Amino acid sequence: MFVPASINDYRQLAKKRLPRQIFDLIDGGALDEVTLTANRADFQALRIRQRVLRDVSNLKTETRVLGQTMKVPVILAPIGLAGLAGRRGEAQGARAAEKAGVPFCLSTVSICSLEEIRQATNAPFWFQLYMMRDRGYVREMLQRAHVAGCGALLFTVDLAVLGPRYRDVRNGLTQGVSLGGKVALAWDSLRHFGWIRDVALGGRPLSFGNLAGVFPEAKSIGDVKKWVDSQFDPSFSWKDLAWVRENWSGPIVLKGILDPDDARAAADFGADGIVVSNHGGRQLDGAPSTISALPGIVDAVGDRLEVLIDGGIRGGQDVVKALALGARACLIGRAWMYGMAARGEQGITSVLHILKREIEITMALAGVACIEELKPDCLIPRN
Repeated sequence: MFVPASINDYRQLAKKRLPRQIFDLIDGGALDEVTLTANRADFQALRIRQRVLRDVSNLKTETRVLGQTMKVPVILAPIGLAGLAGRRGEAQGARAAEKAGVPFCLSTVSICSLEEIRQATNAPFWFQLYMMRDRGYVREMLQRAHVAGCGALLFTVDLAVLGPRYRDVRNGLTQGVSLGGKVALAWDSLRHFGWIRDVALGGRPLSFGNLAGVFPEAKSIGDVKKWVDSQFDPSFSWKDLAWVRENWSGPIVLKGILDPDDARAAADFGADGIVVSNHGGRQLDGAPSTISALPGIVDAVGDRLEVLIDGGIRGGQDVVKALALGARACLIGRAWMYGMAARGEQGITSVLHILKREIEITMALAGVACIEELKPDCLIPRN
């Protein structure tokens, strides 16, 4: 029996077990996927200083984010439609996160609702918000998130319009395909009987849990795109953020910051944190990688709010590199989705275990005993 040893192993298993449409929905990026590729390449280009003869017998990976103690500096990122990759996928993610002692964040466009996640876990979880034109429904969702005990609000700010994701176009998810294309896609789905049994049939209802009140007629991912195009509000700007604060009393984290000036604006607004993010390379192709943008943003606002990062993180060494450059913690998206698609909740748990083990080994070999000791001088400067 094949035993996955790395997150990339889980990616390969997920690719085999999911229909191509669903795998590419998770795995793909915008346009030519330049930024998607850069997210990984720039992490891999960083070199860690090897230090020896230091006492690393008592490694500590705990940290605190927004006042919450985490056993590992990792957060399960919000993933839209995660329940298409595994049966009631968001609930599996929330349970695995609770067992690992890390936060889970639920997407606005999830399959499972806020209320279902509340029932699935005893731990506080976070909620990610997209701004819609219907402010009344947004206010209602925020009230539901408060009742569900959500500990933080991640407000995504880099989706004024939906980025062009050509894998989804080719797979017929966002526009029509020819009859031959439909037959090929249907055959591909039928070949993945395990997914049909576990998700398409066993994971019902495959409705959009948090949006059921405003979007009950949704039947496909194409419907979601049409709804996004018509309902997401591209006019929302910095001056409108006060409305969010008026309707949410807890911590607010702005997700999708890549520029130091925008980071300063977030701090001026009074955000509790930001996520340095390019939406996993799924929005503006040609934007900088997150790890290359991180140091300038930390220099600009690191003493004013908590700086988190996502994009391109596929292992514990990536987490160590990000923390050395000033991030408080890392959000992982594709990584936990690969684990779930391959082996369900057990797969997510395994992915989190792999990350923790790789973080500990990397810290030990770099001569670092605790998270607080990770500084820029743990990395070798690039020429």
